[in-house]
Amino acid sequence: MDTFDHILNWKLKQGSHTFPGKDGGTCINEAAIVAAGFAYRPVRSVQDMPGCFSRPICALAMQLNDEATDEERQLLLPFVARLACADTPEVESAREIYITTRLRWRQSFRERLATLEGALAIGRQADMPAPEEVRTRLEGVQQRAALPTSRNEHPLPTTVQGWLAGVF
Repeated sequence: MDTFDHILNWKLKQGSHTFPGKDGGTCINEAAIVAAGFAYRPVRSVQDMPGCFSRPICALAMQLNDEATDEERQLLLPFVARLACADTPEVESAREIYITTRLRWRQSFRERLATLEGALAIGRQADMPAPEEVRTRLEGVQQRAALPTSRNEHPLPTTVQGWLAGVF
């Protein structure tokens, strides 16, 4: 997984994005869609993810992405190529239970990141594309970007969500 740590100069950002900028500038789920070989699309909820993505895992990844500081968010990059791991309803239920029983009020980002790692260990693992293939896919999206950086599609709700996460 070390080869995925710094995929090009991709930058994970808070919220959903109409299209990435030249720096990447997407949430983890939007980057994961591209890394899995799908066309770029904004992700406002886990229902926007292709069917091969685990809903409980993507929901946790979205929460971590949106509540993290800019520096913490970049620690999610190694997970970009691992989210396309949907499994049977029983496994997805086990993942959901695993996540909900481990998340606690006021946990550190790293503790919640460990929960993501544990949930990914349950059931089917994502078919890992070669690092060069992921790099090529993400680079292709960056090259089509018109702007130097992406804009958060819905900045106010994401900002409020971030404030509330800091309170609880």
